[in-house]
Amino acid sequence: MATLILFVLIFGVVVISHELGHFLLAKANGIHVVEFSVGMGPNIFSFQKGDTKYSLKLLPIGGACMFEGEDGLETKEGEVSEGSFQKASVWARISTVFAGPFFNFILAFIVSLILVNMIYIREPIATDVTEDGAAVLAGMQAGDRIVALDGERIYLYDELLLFMQIYDGGEVEVEYERDGERYTTTLTPKYNETEGRYLLGIQNADFVKPAGLSYLKYAWYEMRYCVVATYKSLGMLIQGQVGREDVAGPVGIAVNVVGKTYEEAKNYGWESVVASMLNITLMLSVNLGILNLLPLPALDGGRLVFLLIEVVRGKPVPPDKEGMVHFIGLMFFMVLMVFVLFNDISNIFLK
Repeated sequence: MATLILFVLIFGVVVISHELGHFLLAKANGIHVVEFSVGMGPNIFSFQKGDTKYSLKLLPIGGACMFEGEDGLETKEGEVSEGSFQKASVWARISTVFAGPFFNFILAFIVSLILVNMIYIREPIATDVTEDGAAVLAGMQAGDRIVALDGERIYLYDELLLFMQIYDGGEVEVEYERDGERYTTTLTPKYNETEGRYLLGIQNADFVKPAGLSYLKYAWYEMRYCVVATYKSLGMLIQGQVGREDVAGPVGIAVNVVGKTYEEAKNYGWESVVASMLNITLMLSVNLGILNLLPLPALDGGRLVFLLIEVVRGKPVPPDKEGMVHFIGLMFFMVLMVFVLFNDISNIFLK
């Protein structure tokens, strides 16, 4: 029961923040919001306030902010009114569509701020180096601060760990600081039979607590880490480097992520539970923001593509044709959801 409650709360906060972005910008731009709903499927309850219907639906796995005139839909009177999505300027529509993912990033930053007040941070500093490890052989020493890996700037030790998780062989260019000077070296990570993975030969056991205005800096670093982890994971998925068992939908997240994390964290007290759930909220909010910006039909990114085409052409794509494209995309995602549900069940019960 605790897992279900936590899952509903986390998903609810993430979804509401996304739909609230659409809602607030629509209202600011004079666009009529027909319905603001949280969840999917049958209504649990709903109420009407002004010209907007607010609904809570049975399945806590999504939400919607429906605009009048969206996807070619007309008003009940059969004509497009002044509050229609179609009647708004193209930049008003762009800002309204973009606001959903943007609010997910705002939520992620707020959650990061709370999180860094509760946890300790590890900076990318080699507090120790392994004897005969790749780092030592490349001339690195304990105390060196790693600045970049293969030209990619890093700010947290977790980013170094992420880099090594997806390392697939070859030399690595390491930029580091020592006594205020910057150096660059090239090394080849060594495979460790005991741990079953490649290692740079660097450890960090120095956990620090942010203080003062550094909270803002580290909150940004934590959110940035989630963004980098998300787009790198997407890249691995596209390239076939991620297996079916590594992909999770709502059921998999509830059981394998929220549930297992809660069971482990509760042994260390309520603060550990809160920090763990905040971390999941942070990752999910960033994931939802990035995924919705992908240029695919039915997603916010797909709608932005049509709006940007309108900016270039000087006139919109016919609403009925755009609506058909998004409908096909929606059907695709419905089929994908069925596959993901089956995959979640398989991963839970057939492993």
